Amino acid sequence: QVLLGESGGGLVQAGGSLKLSCTASKRSVSNYAVGWFRQAPGKEREFVAAISPSGGSIYYADSVKGRFTIARDSAENTVNLQMNSLKPEDTAVYYCAANMRIYPSTNYYYPRAYDSWGQGTQVTVSS
Repeated sequence: QVLLGESGGGLVQAGGSLKLSCTASKRSVSNYAVGWFRQAPGKEREFVAAISPSGGSIYYADSVKGRFTIARDSAENTVNLQMNSLKPEDTAVYYCAANMRIYPSTNYYYPRAYDSWGQGTQVTVSS
C-alpha cells in the first residue's frame, strides 16, 4: 500500500479543460500501476483511465476516449489525467488508485485490483 493524494479538481464550464494529478507519498509513482475512478452522487464508482507501471499499457473508459489523457510525468513524480472537452456528466469526485502490479490486464478496470486510494478531488462541470 501507498498513501496517495489527488489535486487539480475544480469548477469548469462545459467544453473546458482540467488536469488532475496523482502523487504517492514518500514513493516513486513510477513503481505503481495507477488508475483513475470517479463517482457522481447517486451513482456507482466508475472506471475512467489507467496506466501500467511501465507506461506501456493505457486503458480508457469508452465515455472519455478522445477527451481524456492519462500520462506519467517523471519530472513531477505524478500520474496526470488531462481532461478536455468536459461535459456536465463528467461531474464527480475523482479518485486516484494504485497497486504495485495488476494482472491480468482486464483487472485495471475494477476497483478490486487496487490496494491504495486517494481522498478524492471534486470536479464540477457547469452547462
